[in-house]
Amino acid sequence: MSRIKYFIKKHPELFEYLPSENIHPHDHLINRCFLKFFPAKYFTPNRITLFRVLMTPVVFFLILHAQYKVGAVFFLLVAFTDVIDGSMARTRNQITRFGMLFDPLADKLLIGSMVLLLVFRYFDFWLGIAILGIEIVFIAAAGVAKVKFKTIKMANLWGKIKMILQVLAVFVTLLALLLDFPVLLSVAAWIFGLAIGFAILSLFTHGI
Repeated sequence: MSRIKYFIKKHPELFEYLPSENIHPHDHLINRCFLKFFPAKYFTPNRITLFRVLMTPVVFFLILHAQYKVGAVFFLLVAFTDVIDGSMARTRNQITRFGMLFDPLADKLLIGSMVLLLVFRYFDFWLGIAILGIEIVFIAAAGVAKVKFKTIKMANLWGKIKMILQVLAVFVTLLALLLDFPVLLSVAAWIFGLAIGFAILSLFTHGI
């Protein structure tokens, strides 16, 4: 805890609240339906992002030990925090550079861990390489933008669709394993492929 406080004190610019320039239509829906359960006194977008990072090893452990039912539930809950923290930041004017940097990294950590566990085992090896390779390119592009151009890349529409499709593909895979229904693996493979297409679109339109 002391190290976290030291980091915040040393880099205050990362935690300064920035104005919300774009509030999306779904943000209002999330605000009305869910954010009332997250009082501002206890919950901030950055805390929720850190929660997603800390819970990713728990999801990894559950799936690794074939606890697919509990693992699927935890995976969906953790993935859903990506929706919560983004909408919270925009509707409560709590956007920070820390969140802009680490929110996409938290997403990639969650999806990447599932790719390592599931895609390489139940799908084609090159599908896993393609998914991880594109995510590495995203991270590298964001790093170059931060260092060279002093800007932070945000997820665009195609990047958001890519994330939704990846979450759906992982869930369908877990459902296939839970129900012992191999046909769903073929469905999941197609969804992963579609997610790769949207990831390429996102790259060409300069998103993450």
